[in-house]
Amino acid sequence: MESHHAAGIVVAGEALIDLVPGRAAGEYVAKPGGGPANAAVALARLGMRAMFLGRLARDGFGNQLADWLAGNGVDLTLTVRADEPTTLAVASIGADGGADYTFYWRDTANWQWSAAELPSTLPAGVLALHVGSLATVMQPGAAALADLLRRCDGTVTTFIDPNFRSAVDTRAAAAVRLSGWVDQCDVVKVSVDDLAFAFPDDDPHQLARAWSVDGRALMVLTDGPRGAHAYTDGAHVRAQVAARTVVDTIGAGDTFGAAFLYALGELGVLQVGASRPLPAIESALEFACAAAAVTCERAGADSPTRGELPAIQRR
Repeated sequence: MESHHAAGIVVAGEALIDLVPGRAAGEYVAKPGGGPANAAVALARLGMRAMFLGRLARDGFGNQLADWLAGNGVDLTLTVRADEPTTLAVASIGADGGADYTFYWRDTANWQWSAAELPSTLPAGVLALHVGSLATVMQPGAAALADLLRRCDGTVTTFIDPNFRSAVDTRAAAAVRLSGWVDQCDVVKVSVDDLAFAFPDDDPHQLARAWSVDGRALMVLTDGPRGAHAYTDGAHVRAQVAARTVVDTIGAGDTFGAAFLYALGELGVLQVGASRPLPAIESALEFACAAAAVTCERAGADSPTRGELPAIQRR
């Protein structure tokens, strides 16, 4: 699978193995995953050059992850092969298709970034840096990635998808980090659940609107089957595309974020400093919702190709 884009997006964060329930009772199947890795694959499947900035173990699971990423067209030039073992996430699927995870993450490969392993500058042609999920929390790597995000400020569009998880984070720490990202990053994609975790006493929509005025970020707020919203300088647009049948929601948020960035790129407004008018943002929201809906209709983080999605509306 080859990218159709000379320009590209760097996705920084974890790749891990999801152990998901199999057909037989007590059976688990090893599936490649991790929010940032899912996002990189989703971008590549859409035809965007996606470079994965992550640490992959040299063990069997690490090889499985490397084969999966490369097989989907993800560029592994920035990927580090590491001596630590692969992170595992054991998934349980609820009646509504939602997934809960138990993580086996201590001393695993994803989180051991050193400054020397990270690039001093991003490769030529990179339009955006996508950072998110557990890699923004787990030390010592989280501090190294935060420094990379600061160094890239003003040179590429910076995008954050926190995907807070109570198993590894605290409300207070999440609130501090998210408030900082609103002031630092160009696009902040959060779910209603993310905001309920970090700011349980605030209305998510009022908070996102206020941040779009007081901070610098384009705020993108996802709300599961109820669609997605974007706030920029207090203005608001909304989109909703429902899945026909929800198999599970694994990877839906990762696909949404990737598809949103891809659509901004197709509309010519992804580059750093670009003016992003409301019609373009609304078109990107609609495309991202459609991509996430397809992912929900399939088992696991199985994001769609470009040919499975509608045209991006140019208003």
